[in-house]
Amino acid sequence: MKFRYLSIALLTLSGCMPMTYPPGAQNNMAQLGANIFLTEDGASLPLRHWLPKTEPHAVIIALHGFNDYSRFFDSPGEYFSQQGIASFAYDQRGFGMAPQRGLWAGCEAYIKDLQVLVRLVKQRYPKRPVYLLGESMGGAIVITTMSQMEMPEVEGIILAAPALWARSTMPWYQTGLLWTLAHSLPWLTLTGKGVHVVASDNIDMLRAMGRDPWVIKATRVETVYGLTDLMDEAFNSAASLRGHTLMLYGEKDEIIPKEPTYAFLRQFLAADAANKTVAIYPHGYHMLLRDLQAPTAWKDIAAWINASPDKLPSGADDRAQQLLSTGL
Repeated sequence: MKFRYLSIALLTLSGCMPMTYPPGAQNNMAQLGANIFLTEDGASLPLRHWLPKTEPHAVIIALHGFNDYSRFFDSPGEYFSQQGIASFAYDQRGFGMAPQRGLWAGCEAYIKDLQVLVRLVKQRYPKRPVYLLGESMGGAIVITTMSQMEMPEVEGIILAAPALWARSTMPWYQTGLLWTLAHSLPWLTLTGKGVHVVASDNIDMLRAMGRDPWVIKATRVETVYGLTDLMDEAFNSAASLRGHTLMLYGEKDEIIPKEPTYAFLRQFLAADAANKTVAIYPHGYHMLLRDLQAPTAWKDIAAWINASPDKLPSGADDRAQQLLSTGL
């Protein structure tokens, strides 16, 4: 009798698997419209842009974080446009106003969309250097995409508090609970209520996000499971991430812990330190690009793009070297 009940339980669990919701057939020609990025499977992904008044000397493609959308780049995009840098950001599948809101499209889908958009932007600006900027989940997507053989060449990448909390750096009970929920109640939504973490010191901005209907407030467990798969891939890509890279992290980040971030940094710098700049901001939180000190990070990014200086204007790279020299 006990064996019968166990068998029923296992069958029930096996019938509840975390799902991904991938794109359809690629039977469309991708296009870059005024406010839409039309993908190869015909999905219309909302697109925002911030263009300088004259021809830009560089272009940024910015990827938002988990449950966020392209509006995250409004303030930095406006700043960069004043520095002669054009910026583009789009709502990724399942987020913002993109199709299948709240559903995880799968790592391959997010990688493919970025690769296609890079090609389209390079066609529009064939003589301008293109940079990828990813915040949190967006940073994990940039890292994973850059490890792909078919990735178009870009001038450099900027990682703002990338999502690197891989399973290998989580406690066993956390990974166990996530697996159990994802394989039994994948449709269950989590709101984060009762979790006391501070994402930014910019309280007005956080309140505005709370009122914004396009910021997702309740997340399906299977979507969190998909995000964790992505973080695994990004974390494991540290040693293969080469090329011109700027990574920014806040010492007060309560979303992505220091342990996985610093473990990633050790592998990341060991592979190709000469082309990599790490900036650690003592007063920075997870939303570095929207914190109260955000203009400091914007100026560092612009300086890095415009001149690749030996030292960043803020001195955050000196702080990183100080921490690195003590073994993090």
